Amino acid sequence: MKLDILAFGAHPDDVEISAGATLLKYSQQGKKIGIIDLTLGELSTRGNVDLRKQEAQKASEFLRLSVRENLELKDGFFSENEDTLRLIISKIRQYQPTIIMANSLSDRHPDHGCAAQLLGNAAYYSGLLKIQTQVNGSKQMPWRPKIVLHYIQDFHREPDLLLDVTGFEKDKVEL
Repeated sequence: MKLDILAFGAHPDDVEISAGATLLKYSQQGKKIGIIDLTLGELSTRGNVDLRKQEAQKASEFLRLSVRENLELKDGFFSENEDTLRLIISKIRQYQPTIIMANSLSDRHPDHGCAAQLLGNAAYYSGLLKIQTQVNGSKQMPWRPKIVLHYIQDFHREPDLLLDVTGFEKDKVEL
């Protein structure tokens, strides 16, 4: 399935908090949107894995996502290595997004910056023919998104307001 936008978050709720109104706006315009969470958020100080799963399911329905996945990398301990890169490259090739959204490159939470760097590199490498990936025994073809956008995770301001999301502010709060 080809997606218009594939948003990645280090933890469940990263995407919703930082880009929820943006995704809702484009979802309501008929764009195909997906979210892939890298971890289950098992180190979270706000809730637990079960609660995060419930919230992710509810948000997925609210945003009318075409796909939502969790790669179940280890919260707080994932890193950029060949296995992790290949896993993300295979997802980029599977969904062939035009746009990738990822955590901010600079953030006080170490997972956010790590995820941002990892996604930027995977997006580049996903377009290289010599890096081979497979899904269900089938070779994937190279695919590179047109752009990688990094959303800001600053809870002291409304990052969605950096883009025009007029009319979606209240929906984001409900999200």
